[in-house]
Amino acid sequence: MLRPEHHLRSPPATTPASLRSSISFLGSRRLFCLPRAAPPLRGKMSSAVRAPEPELAHREVARKLAYHAEARLGARLLPSAVPAEVAEFRNGAGNAVGSLDVRRGSPGSTIDFMLQSSLHCKVPNGAIDITSLLLFLNASTDAPHFLMELIQGNPTSIVVILDLLPRKDLALHPEYLEKYYENTQLDKQREKIEELPQARPYRSQSLFVRSACSPTAILVSIDCGQGGGSIMDEVVRGQLATAAKELLQIWLDTCADHTSKMEEGEREYMIKRDQIVRSKSIEVDLTSNLPRMFDPDVSSRVIAEIRKAFGVQEV
Repeated sequence: MLRPEHHLRSPPATTPASLRSSISFLGSRRLFCLPRAAPPLRGKMSSAVRAPEPELAHREVARKLAYHAEARLGARLLPSAVPAEVAEFRNGAGNAVGSLDVRRGSPGSTIDFMLQSSLHCKVPNGAIDITSLLLFLNASTDAPHFLMELIQGNPTSIVVILDLLPRKDLALHPEYLEKYYENTQLDKQREKIEELPQARPYRSQSLFVRSACSPTAILVSIDCGQGGGSIMDEVVRGQLATAAKELLQIWLDTCADHTSKMEEGEREYMIKRDQIVRSKSIEVDLTSNLPRMFDPDVSSRVIAEIRKAFGVQEV
């Protein structure tokens, strides 16, 4: 959903700008080719699959955040019910592998689902790696969703999408803006990342995507320059990991535990808005691009599992 114009092109290894033409948003998977399948972010894998070495820094950050969320949410998350052939999947040519894990919220909780996904895809000039962590709430609350997506096209550049996605029109609901974005001082985390000398603003060409994000969203491209792989790892494990953990903690403290009193019409409007955002993300990301990388039976199974998590039916 981040970029409806996204084309799965092969980005030159030294040109971060071209990476921006191959970015997705909600529900994106990891793109990076390895000779063996990568494990789910939760760290659980079959005995026949081993993790790639060396491990990418942003995968490590995402996994630690997922562990933290799971520990905090506890019984509010049901065990994963994703079929084995979707939890880990690859294409017939062996140049694209992915993983998906979905944990639904338990009855009576505010959690709709927690989704971790990754996709590796080898391209002629290198490889792309995308790692995502989504925590979505149900209609018992109007609190924002949590979104993190990290897109790496070469060892020295990465695009970061980190946000608490609003579920109300912020101009019409200034109290919502104040509660979840001003009082929590989310803008300070954005400022810290944007002040990094390697950071540049990332702007989607999609007006729809820009309207879906909050004004405090961290949307940056971090480029450490040629030979800056070690600097990139320091930034990802340092400032980026700190900002992501802070946003997740704010979400856990402010959003995950609290139900909201809403008029029935207000709740229906929020549900409709959620469905539009979810449907759009599937339409412009999954159904357009996953079949380009994976065999039809594989892509259809993965898309069906994402639809089930998002609560979006096939049109």
